[in-house]
Order: sequence, then C-alpha cells, then structure tokens
Amino acid sequence: MDKEHMKSAKDTVEGKAKEAAGKAFDDKSLELKGKAQQAEGDVREKVGDAKDAISGDS
Repeated sequence: MDKEHMKSAKDTVEGKAKEAAGKAFDDKSLELKGKAQQAEGDVREKVGDAKDAISGDS
C-alpha cells in the first residue's frame, strides 16, 4: 500500500468518525466536515489508483 492509499484510508476512517460524532451530538458542521473528509479520502484513493496504473503496480 503506497502513501496515497494510506492517506486515503486514514481520511475515510477519520471522516466517518467525525460524521458519526456530528450525528450523535446533532452538530451539522462536524457532520459535514466528516463527509468532506471522506470525499477527500475517495479522491486520494483515485489518485493512488492512477499512480499505480501509470507505474504498472497493482
């Protein structure tokens, strides 16, 4: 697993935690921050996949 995939996983997990905490405490701002961080994780995942495809890694 390369750096982009590691950062992607971290962002996704942290984002889910923030979203859950936002829902639990009825904090819309924290919930939205969590969703945004998950989206950032998705983008990082795609970047990592693209880098792998270019370099020939799988």
